[in-house]
Amino acid sequence: MEAAYVVATLAFLFLFSLYLLGGHGSKINGEIKSKQRALPSPPAIPVLGHLHLLGKPMHAALARLAARYGPAFSLRLGSRNAVVVSSAEYARECFTEHDVCFANCPRFPSLMLISYDGTTLPTCSYGAHWRNLRRVATVQLLSAHRVGCMCPAICAEVCAMARRMYRAAAAAPGRAARVELKRRLFEVSLSALMETIARTKTSRAEADADDTDMSPEAQELKAALDEFIPLVDAGNVGDLLPVLGWFDVFGVRKKILDAVRRRDAFLQRLIDGERRRSLVDGGEDDKESMISVLLSLQKSEPEVYTDAVIMALCFSYLTTSCTMFSAGTETTATTAEWAMSLLLNHPDAMKKAQAEMDAAVGTSRLLGADDLPRLGYLQGIICETLRLYPVVPTLLPHESAADCTLGGHHVPRGTMLLVNVYAIHRDPVAWPDPAAFRPERFGEDSGAQSRLLTFGMGRRKCAGETLALRTLGLVLGTLIQCFDWDTVDGAKVGMAEGVGITLPRAVPLEAMCKPRQTMLDVLGNL
Repeated sequence: MEAAYVVATLAFLFLFSLYLLGGHGSKINGEIKSKQRALPSPPAIPVLGHLHLLGKPMHAALARLAARYGPAFSLRLGSRNAVVVSSAEYARECFTEHDVCFANCPRFPSLMLISYDGTTLPTCSYGAHWRNLRRVATVQLLSAHRVGCMCPAICAEVCAMARRMYRAAAAAPGRAARVELKRRLFEVSLSALMETIARTKTSRAEADADDTDMSPEAQELKAALDEFIPLVDAGNVGDLLPVLGWFDVFGVRKKILDAVRRRDAFLQRLIDGERRRSLVDGGEDDKESMISVLLSLQKSEPEVYTDAVIMALCFSYLTTSCTMFSAGTETTATTAEWAMSLLLNHPDAMKKAQAEMDAAVGTSRLLGADDLPRLGYLQGIICETLRLYPVVPTLLPHESAADCTLGGHHVPRGTMLLVNVYAIHRDPVAWPDPAAFRPERFGEDSGAQSRLLTFGMGRRKCAGETLALRTLGLVLGTLIQCFDWDTVDGAKVGMAEGVGITLPRAVPLEAMCKPRQTMLDVLGNL
């Protein structure tokens, strides 16, 4: 009897979903087609729509569909309509002519749980609240002046990374250490991030415990990120098929809520710690952390900058550097890992970068932030890496706030927009020899950098671009300046892509790291 009841309930829910997602959607599509041309679309199946076509990695599956259906086509992903754009022309139309229309982001149920009900900068609806958050982020937190003030902390963390790698190499046979780069890169990015948010270096032990200089706070944030990312991935099916979300079939909602409570307790401790430090030292202007800046705003407008708003802004900072959940940490670490993979497969480019470094910086000190503008080839390496391996290959999703037309095709209100930057960056029309690694192209073509869409376009463009590029330049430049690199077995590095919100390597990069003879004195004194 109970089994029959379950079957009957599931059958009812299935038929109800068909009505909502199939019949109702067909009616809308019929009305649209009677008025304007609809975008091309693959054949769909009931309820799932086109979900079965989204293989992994998703950007590759979307590129294959674009080859068949054109640079702009529509999909139905469960209960949501979507438009996929795979050309620079269509992307510019979306983010210039229709920028206001596509200034919103989809309000996925799982995302609402982790983003303070969609009130963080990357997730909130376009309007007065978003404009205020954007103003605070660009003027108070991520302006060129503030990024400049953060550079000493970032440089200190990069120096600590170089020190650890030098010590590991000095203790290894032949003074060459086998290094898993992703781990090292993630640690330095995360430590720099935490130092700029809350001055966590004050709680760091003097000794290099467990071969890491990460503060307890940075390690706690890493644990939180490791917990959040797979939960949000798992929640995507429930976001697109509400029937599953209603019943929390996979228990995702409960796990997310537990992780959110721990995250909020962690951020509140950081805020309370900064509040106590500010009372003791009174703040030091340019040396203030991000939370200190927000607490100073709280004094003048306490009803606006509550602790909850400060937590949301801090979490926004953790999520504006081009990745929705893992911040500048994953952005910098992943991009630097891809860059080193490319350089290991192109040793001539590595030698050219080292020669530029020796000429512009010398061998008597470490690279500094002020040196970066003079290192054109290093900037070319970074840009070419971001072209070939954009951190978020389909950008963060946008959503249309009103009906609009795209290339003469009708796009209804509430349609999710996915921009396949990976495909756009490899378009042979815009990029000659698109699969080749050629950092020189950014010196030869003055407009090449402006064609990169890694950080998005329009009103919702990443606010952390300056900080991300500055950090990446310091990290990658130091690795090139201080060490000679080789593959573990002398073979070429495999470039297989993994699966995730960002664009990770399928296999973490391991390489042999040996201090450069010309930098031994500098490294020995770190």
